[in-house]
Formats: sequence, C-alpha cells, structure tokens
Amino acid sequence: MRINVTSVFVDDQAKALRFYTDVLGFTKKTDIPLGEARWLTVVSPQDPDGVELLLEPDGHPAAGPFKKALVEDGIPFTSFAVDDVRAEYDRLRALGVRFTQEPLDHGPVIVAVLDDTCGNLIQIAQQTN
Repeated sequence: MRINVTSVFVDDQAKALRFYTDVLGFTKKTDIPLGEARWLTVVSPQDPDGVELLLEPDGHPAAGPFKKALVEDGIPFTSFAVDDVRAEYDRLRALGVRFTQEPLDHGPVIVAVLDDTCGNLIQIAQQTN
C-alpha cells in the first residue's frame, strides 16, 4: 500500500492552481472538469509520478470551520519537504508570500509556515540529520 493522492482544501481552485504552480513550483498533473469543480492535482517536478496533491474545493460545510480553526491556532494543514528552508523562505518572501512563522530550528528539522492564500497554513520542512 502507498499514498497516491492527498488533498488540501482550497477556497478557489484557479487561485490555488496559480499559487501552487507559479509560486510554490509544483506542476499541474490532472485537470478534469466535474461540474462546478475540477479534479485538479499538482505534483513535484522532481517526482512527476509521485504523490499527487488534490486542490480540493472546500465547499463541504465541515471544511470551512475546520480550516478556520487550524489557522486560528496556527496549525499547518500539511507539510512539504524542501532541501533548504532558509533559501526557500527567502525565495518565497521575494515573491510576496506571507509567512506566519519564520524558519525555526527544532534540532532534527527546520520549519517555516506560510499562508497559501487559499485558507491554509502550509509548513515547509528540512530534515537536518
């Protein structure tokens, strides 16, 4: 068994696609219209056949309160691995990305938390061991 698709709830799929591709650097993999929404996934360009991230509409009644509670408590919805958190932090800040937590060294991992503009906090993490 392996993870094939995971998702992040977004308030606007078109805006999310722009952010996740143009800013974060993911590549669009699947875009299938499904009525008002789309089955819209992105992947890492370093692993185009790897795990897909579904940019899932947050229209379900439970999604909004869930996302709001996580943001209010400063809890990231998910985490993405990077080779160098500080370099990625600098690159993304130069692109106008808002961070809620600057790079912080936790020993075996360095993390920073950003706002994905779609209602989520996202952690970037670098393993140091």
